[in-house]
Amino acid sequence: MTEYRAVFDAEVSFLNDGGLQVQGFRLDLPGPGVTDDELADLLVSHLGLLMVERVRFTRREVVAEPHKGSRGVSAVDRRPAAGRLVELNHVVTAGMTTYPGLPGPEITPHLTREQSRAHYAPGVEFAIDRISMVGNTGTYLDSPYHRYADGVDLAGLPLAAVADLPAVVVRLADSGRRDIGPSALAALDVAGAAVLLHTGWDRHWGTEAYGDPAPFLTEAGARMLVDAGAVLVGIDSVNIDDAHAGGVRPAHSILLAAGVPVLEHLTGLADLPVTGARLHAAPPRVRDFGTFPVRAYAIVP
Repeated sequence: MTEYRAVFDAEVSFLNDGGLQVQGFRLDLPGPGVTDDELADLLVSHLGLLMVERVRFTRREVVAEPHKGSRGVSAVDRRPAAGRLVELNHVVTAGMTTYPGLPGPEITPHLTREQSRAHYAPGVEFAIDRISMVGNTGTYLDSPYHRYADGVDLAGLPLAAVADLPAVVVRLADSGRRDIGPSALAALDVAGAAVLLHTGWDRHWGTEAYGDPAPFLTEAGARMLVDAGAVLVGIDSVNIDDAHAGGVRPAHSILLAAGVPVLEHLTGLADLPVTGARLHAAPPRVRDFGTFPVRAYAIVP
């Protein structure tokens, strides 16, 4: 593979009125195309300069020659691939229905682009928008505070409980049963893992059928997951409990009492392996709030 280096003369000025000149300086480049700003960043990184005000090039050219190991270039050019990213969340849109009976989000402008032009230089504009919604919107995460007044709220959830978790996907889409109990979970090693119940119910998202009697985790299934050491439990249906069984919510009650967050309204679980993926589903840190949408996603090696 052809490698490239820059050869240049430059003047560096500092915020404390100091200065530096270089002549015939050579730096490794990540590729043949580099702007003055990118080259300036590489120079500053390579030399470890602080309080730089400006880098001005008086001569520069790009030559094809092997790298010598300039600092800052390897991080740009040789980062290991993190793996395949898989979206596991539904897009939030104005007026959408997540849980039947709950209001959809209202998305309105606070400051339009046209209005903003009066506040900025010619050609500069911004949009500032407002959203009003219940926490149970889209793909969302329940903290213990959602169920228990003295439970940990969104602000108190540690990152270790919602980010970079090993995922175990439970394949249930072809089971023909609504209830997910111990027999469906017994063969899996879920200790320290996010358990994601793949029921296939997300195929109904956006339709009236999504609110029909859907797959759910039973009380016994929830107890088994807690006892086995699961650290998060998610599902791709309308509720982790049987929403058509009256007001009882045993799965929520058991999981959240044990400090196990609940992730509902997932999608895309068919694109994950049974094991090997890493789940990320961190909500904003909101004090005295129990539930909030997340951009849940997984990294698949």
